Order: sequence, then C-alpha cells, then structure tokens
Amino acid sequence: MAQNQNANEAKGFYKLSWLQRIGFGSGDMAQNLIYQTVSIWLLFFYTNVYGISPAAAALMFLIVRLVDVIWDPLVGAFVDKSNPKWGKYRSWLILGGIPLSGLAILCFWNGFSGSLVYAYITYVGMSMCYTLVNVPYGALNSSLTRDTEEITVLTSTRMFMANLGALIVKSLPMVIALFAPMAADGTAITDKPESATAWFITMTIFALAGLVLLIFSFSQCKEKVVMDAKESENVKVSDLWMEFLRNRPLRVLAFFFITAFAMMSIGNAADAYFMTYNVGATPMMTTAFMWLGTIPAFIFMPLVPAIKRKIGKKGMFYLFLGTAVAGMALMYTFVSIESLKQFWLLCIAQFVKSTGIIVATGYMWALVPEVVSYGEYTSGRRIAGIVNALTGIFFKAGMALGGVVPGLVLSIVGFDAALSQQTALAEQGILWLVCVIPAVLLFVAMWIISKYELEDDVIDKINREIENRSLNA
Repeated sequence: MAQNQNANEAKGFYKLSWLQRIGFGSGDMAQNLIYQTVSIWLLFFYTNVYGISPAAAALMFLIVRLVDVIWDPLVGAFVDKSNPKWGKYRSWLILGGIPLSGLAILCFWNGFSGSLVYAYITYVGMSMCYTLVNVPYGALNSSLTRDTEEITVLTSTRMFMANLGALIVKSLPMVIALFAPMAADGTAITDKPESATAWFITMTIFALAGLVLLIFSFSQCKEKVVMDAKESENVKVSDLWMEFLRNRPLRVLAFFFITAFAMMSIGNAADAYFMTYNVGATPMMTTAFMWLGTIPAFIFMPLVPAIKRKIGKKGMFYLFLGTAVAGMALMYTFVSIESLKQFWLLCIAQFVKSTGIIVATGYMWALVPEVVSYGEYTSGRRIAGIVNALTGIFFKAGMALGGVVPGLVLSIVGFDAALSQQTALAEQGILWLVCVIPAVLLFVAMWIISKYELEDDVIDKINREIENRSLNA
C-alpha cells in the first residue's frame, strides 16, 4: 500500500495532510474577508455613506474591470515567468497581500468624502493588488497535486474555509453597529454618512485578519507540480489568448465563471438594499439573513465528494443550480407577504437559494486544475498562472456586472439614498436584482456547463499520461 502511494507521488499524485488542506483554504478565507467585503458592501458604502451617485459608482466599477482586463494577463504571464525564492506562486500571498490589505482599508475611509478621484485611486489599486494575490493563489491549487480525488477534497476544504470568511463578512452590519453612532430611538446608524468611522474600523479589522490568514496559508503550502525554470523563461502574455483559443474545456469554464460570478455579484450587491428597503430589517435581521447565505456551505460542501461520486460532475451542477433557481422563485413570492411570517419565509428561501449557489460555484474551482492539465496534455506546457489569469479575467468580468448592473438598475428606477422609504418602482428594481436577473443567469450557466467534457476518468487518464511522458523523457 505504502509502495503504491510512493509510486503515485513520484508521478505527482500527492496526498496532503489536513493541516496543508486547511492552510491552503485559509488563503481563500483571507481573500473573502478582504475582497468579498468590498464586493458585497462597497457599492452600498459609496452610495449611502461616502456620497457617490449609483450611476457614478456603476461607471467606476466598469472602468476598474476594464483595467483588470489589461492587468490580469500581465500578472498571469509574470507569475508563470518568475521564480521568487519563497515559491513560484505562494510568494505572492505575502508580496501582494500586504498592499491588498492596506488599500482595502483605504477604500472604506471617508477622509475625502464624495471624491471620485480618491475612490478611483484606492479601488483600482486594491483591485490590482487582489489580482497579485488571487491569480497565484488559484495556480497554487494545481501545483500541490495532480490527484483529482485529492483536489476535490482540497477544493471542499477551501470552500468551507472561504465560506467561513464569508460568514464573518456577512456579519458586517452587526460589527458596524458596535462602533456606529446611535439615533434618537436608540438604534445604530449604519447606513448614513455619520457611520463612516464605524465602516473604516470594521474594514481595518477584517483586512488585518485577512493578512494574518494569508501568512498562515503561505506557511503551509508547498509547491510540487510546477513548470521548470527553463520553460518559465518562454512564457508570454500572448500565451493567454492562444491557450483560450485552443483549450475548449478552458473556454467552457471561462464562460461559466463570468455567468456564475455575474449572478452572485448582482445578488450580493443588491442584498443590502433589499434588506434595508424591501424588508425594513434591523442590523441583526440583515446579519441573520446573510448568514443563511453562507451556512449551507458547512452542511453541504463536506458532502461534495460523495455527491459527485453518486451523480457525477454535471449532475451535481444541474441539481444545485436548479435548487438556487427554486430558492429565488420562493423569495420573489414570499417578499410580497405582509405579515410577521414574511421574514422567516424569506430566510427559508435564502437557505434554499444559497445551498444551490454555494455548492455549484464552490465546486467550479476544482475544474481549474483540470483545464490546466488538459492544456499541458495538448501543448506540453503547464502554464497555471496564465490559465488562472484568464479565469480571473472572466470572473472579474462577472463581478463587473455585479457592480455595473445594480448601479444602473438603481439609477433607472430612481433609487434615492436620502429617502428612508423608496418608491414602489425602486423596490421592484431591487427585487429584480435579487431574484429575477440572477435566475436568468443560472439557466445560462446550466447550458454552459453542459458543454464541459472532462469527466473524472478522462482527466485521470490525461494526468497519468502527462506523468508517464515526464518519466520517459
């Protein structure tokens, strides 16, 4: 048994310890504490606290993502080409993590209230530093092992840790309330300019905690399956587009990423508005509702390996994407109920919706090492940084929609942050952002993933062929 395991590890099929799996997952938990806070809350902070109009914020989110389209390929090529002494990919958890944390904090500073110049500088800088962390971190997954079963467990652990970070991020209304000024009725003011200091303190806590986790992740990850230094010298930015054109599974995954992240980002950006204006929730209620957007991860992500073995990759995607659509339909129905039961019914709908989204979008990260291996099998080059830069471009394009679409819809329906009660049209616009538009994108995602062709037996055969080539070379 030990002899077989040693033979497999000689071919790159490494088994990882639980400390290594948790260490790797801590990197995603860190990025959630920092970047998901930005993704979910920055638009709300800009419109309600910092003083930017929804239309101006939407334009800013679009421009930042256009910068990413140029920046991400440069980072992907640079990461694959370089060989820092601390590790090809893991080094960037520190080198990019420190400025990422600092700029994320500055994004939530109100020292230049309403200044678009300051908002652009800090948001663009933060997004560029996030790429310096996220692209190498994504490549780190495929550098730890070729074993598909191990990658499934590693991805489940990663998403468990990521959602633990997301659970903390979704507690933000309660954390802000601890530092926020009080209104005359004794409630905390969390959605007005007066609460700016509370937002800044909260982001500082989250960002510093994220930096500590990035350092821990760096300490536990050891790269074992990487391109050799000689091959690294020949990596070019143009390799990204060449890989995209010739790697069909990568194209399928890339379009799935843009659709999935658009769906998540639009819904996440709208949740704060939905709870504030459609539901009239307190900070405690908002936190409980958003927790239910994460709690299913702790129940279902550990079951992913068993579910996948039972119904296959595509079956699992269809099942959970369909579950998410059902949850959105329930939410759209329940929000119209005028009674004390409304909030609890919405919580049920949120749990159903989130169960589907978390499993489907969590497991998609396990497909990235597969398309890396497919690219290596067909071209002889393992350019994990390039591949992760490409997926990064597409998921950021999806996230761009998460900033642009809500801002545009809010502007079109006449949202006014100065009003405590929005018009019926504005409330309907918010509901479309939470339920209808994401549901349409989920149906598109189902169609896209139906085109993915790398089943487990196929990718296992590809990985073994790659290692046999290496041993016979």
